[in-house]
Amino acid sequence: NQFMASVVQSWKLLSVVTKRAFSPVQLSKAGPVLCPRHSAAFRSKFGRHFSAANMADGERTALVILAEGAEEMETVISVDVMRRGGIKVTLAGLAGTDPVKCSRDVVICPDTSLDEARKHGPYDVVLLPGGLGGAKNLANSPKVKEVLQEQEGKGSLVAAVCAGPTALVSHGIGKGKTVTSHPSVQKVMEEAGHPYTEARVSRDGHIITSRGPGTCFEFALQIVETLRGKEVADKLVPPMLVKL
Repeated sequence: NQFMASVVQSWKLLSVVTKRAFSPVQLSKAGPVLCPRHSAAFRSKFGRHFSAANMADGERTALVILAEGAEEMETVISVDVMRRGGIKVTLAGLAGTDPVKCSRDVVICPDTSLDEARKHGPYDVVLLPGGLGGAKNLANSPKVKEVLQEQEGKGSLVAAVCAGPTALVSHGIGKGKTVTSHPSVQKVMEEAGHPYTEARVSRDGHIITSRGPGTCFEFALQIVETLRGKEVADKLVPPMLVKL
């Protein structure tokens, strides 16, 4: 119809301007969803986010695990800021490569599946977004447990925001570490034996936690600072007009 024809034209324009290929995906009642796919030229220049080449040349890498019910702002802000900071980010779908419906009905297309992403590790940081539904799915996943245990075993960073830290409790990660979280799950964290802080972002050793959508810029900047240095993180703030 006329509406979809205009949408297709918009996708074509986006492809020309951004040099990325956009294609529609129909997901039940969610309507058309933009799923960015890098062009061959883009991949040739920059490589896929989870490529073996990226792992070998000293670049910093991040794995963000996307589960149904994830908080979309926490997911997108974290991915965006880390990529701005020069970190190669893989957004991996817990259930596969299909578009994922988030907590406020925003649909996000993962870069790849978690199974595939695991073949291209290790990663410098594994990040768990919040959202009550998403956090529950992360907490109940044996695959996530394996990823987190491997990450902690190497002494590498594990980051979680909002309700995401409850998955750390479920999988026995970061025992005894000081954490923060969304206030709604504070009791869960305290009952698990974690010293608790109401700081907007907390780092205790290899564990970085934060509180919710409104703290995600600081959360992601802390990850960038840890992996790329304070100078790199500080340079990201003015262009984003973030007030810290």
